[in-house]
Amino acid sequence: MPHDPGFYRHLILAAWVAWALFWLVSAFGTKATQRRESLGSRLAYVLPLLIGGVLIGMPLRWAPLLGLHLWPRSLPLFCVGFTLLIAGLAFAVWARVHLGRNWSGAVTVKEEHELIRTGPYGYVRHPIYTGILVAVIGTVLCSGTLRAVLGLLIIAIALLRKLRKEEEFMRATFAGQYEQYCREVPALIPRLRAAPPR
Repeated sequence: MPHDPGFYRHLILAAWVAWALFWLVSAFGTKATQRRESLGSRLAYVLPLLIGGVLIGMPLRWAPLLGLHLWPRSLPLFCVGFTLLIAGLAFAVWARVHLGRNWSGAVTVKEEHELIRTGPYGYVRHPIYTGILVAVIGTVLCSGTLRAVLGLLIIAIALLRKLRKEEEFMRATFAGQYEQYCREVPALIPRLRAAPPR
């Protein structure tokens, strides 16, 4: 790897910033909200997500132990990690585009909400979270630090918390239809073949 690790950090940062900008722009034009989770429920996963992101992305010079490298840096490992990062972000973008106007950053039920089962939603029930987790795993592989691994664990726990809340809303909204979907399509680890839409 080059002597300047900043090049690789900037490459990773550029990928995440491009994804975040797309996420921000695509937030406009969604359907009106019919039901929304409480502020406390939202903060229960938003704050851990922020903490996890800081652990992965910031040097934290005041806590040098967290910067301990758990494995040596190498170009092949960076290539694997960066490939996972791009693939994960691309999968999340595909899911976001496919979800269309039903999407929301918070756990909500939209007016005329649809249960999407096509595209990435035929492979996994929460493809956005799957994509984000794959992208974070790729970032952690590139970093190799203790703080990055801790950040990954915190982010995974936060997304699982949000996932459970979303499924609570979907079961209340779509009743038996969502239960059938849960039986046919896994939550986070994709099927090899898409389940047939119903």
